[in-house]
Amino acid sequence: MNCFLINSSLGRKLVMAVTGCFLVLFLLFHMAMNCAALFSAEAYNMICAFLGANWYALVATVILAGGVVVHFAYALLLTWQNRKARGNVRYAMTVKEKGVDWASKNMLVIGFIVLGGLAIHLVHFWSKMQLVEIMGGHENALGFEPTNGAALIAYTFKQWYNVLIYVVWLTAIWFHLTHGVWSMFQTAGWANDTWYPRLKCISTIISTLICVGFALVAVVFFLKGNGLLCCTCC
Repeated sequence: MNCFLINSSLGRKLVMAVTGCFLVLFLLFHMAMNCAALFSAEAYNMICAFLGANWYALVATVILAGGVVVHFAYALLLTWQNRKARGNVRYAMTVKEKGVDWASKNMLVIGFIVLGGLAIHLVHFWSKMQLVEIMGGHENALGFEPTNGAALIAYTFKQWYNVLIYVVWLTAIWFHLTHGVWSMFQTAGWANDTWYPRLKCISTIISTLICVGFALVAVVFFLKGNGLLCCTCC
């Protein structure tokens, strides 16, 4: 089994598909949770309290971190093994392959951008929320309670450069997902001539929903925090 999952092209793609599916489901949940802050700070903070340093949230965090590590490790493994198999042939390619989009040929670079954005996100939020609770603190470095996620969102996205960073990050995530979600379906054997355009459409819809949802929170809180939007619901 270990040899199959590491040495077999199908096995490597299967691991990427399973971990990718798990991460996409998490992103959908996280996006929906964040959008709650647009309607009610109290509701969002209740969710933050529920998903704080409780045992089930900690278990989920460890599993999520493992999924990210495995997904990225296999992405590196796939890239290395594919390049090793091709040798120098890739340098002789002058014609773009039919049906191969830009994202599919730059997934590793996009993946590094996604990881960089994830590191920034962990510094902005996780380190000031769940980590503070794990360490037994009642306030983070900004003076907020670790469960006061709404205040942390408002503080973070009041700065224009944070919004810009997140928009760039979300753009990279969009490119990664539009190819990754479709590739996940392809690995499952669903990407035949009939379903190919449908799955590409589904991938685009899912990717856009996730990224627009996250971006909407950042933009709305920036506008509200700088007095450019009058809103009493968030």
